[in-house]
Amino acid sequence: MNRRIEQREHTRDRIIDAAARAFAELGFRAASTRDIAARAGANQGLITYHFRSKKELWKAAADRIFGLLKGRFERAADAGAGEPRALAREAIRQYVRFAATHPELFRLMVEEGKNKEVRMRWLVDTHLKPLYAAFERLVRQYNPDVDHAVLPHAYYALAGAASLMFAVAPECRRLTGLDPAQAHTVEAHAEFVARLLVP
Repeated sequence: MNRRIEQREHTRDRIIDAAARAFAELGFRAASTRDIAARAGANQGLITYHFRSKKELWKAAADRIFGLLKGRFERAADAGAGEPRALAREAIRQYVRFAATHPELFRLMVEEGKNKEVRMRWLVDTHLKPLYAAFERLVRQYNPDVDHAVLPHAYYALAGAASLMFAVAPECRRLTGLDPAQAHTVEAHAEFVARLLVP
């Protein structure tokens, strides 16, 4: 890859990362391309160069976050060594670690999940349905007799337990004195949630 193409891809990646943070923090409507460009340290014209619309940029940001999460779960499957309980716990640990380094995932899900708009439907159909299906398979592997009716509750319990502390980190620091950004806190939380949900 020549230097110019490499630089173009690097700029595009910075814009997508900045967009993910902006959309998660401010919501789609309030996040401006001007703010996204400033966060990315890029000229605003580069956004329109790389993306035809704000909606296309939003989709690229969502694709990036969920692609990274998918990669994390694939590593968890490799580390689980096939034993269902170990695999389930490791998947939960990986999810918590991901939530700690990407709080925009939970914020984006909450921001879009409360609306009935096209973006929410696209997010569910493109990313959340496959994620939920993988979650269901993992639970059934660990507990073949699980009641199907509890799966939605378990899914949302996991999403909240794994992510909320990191999504509201300033509140957590002020309320408890615990810093969610510390590596030992992340690991303690990962272990706690894994053992809470997979005893």
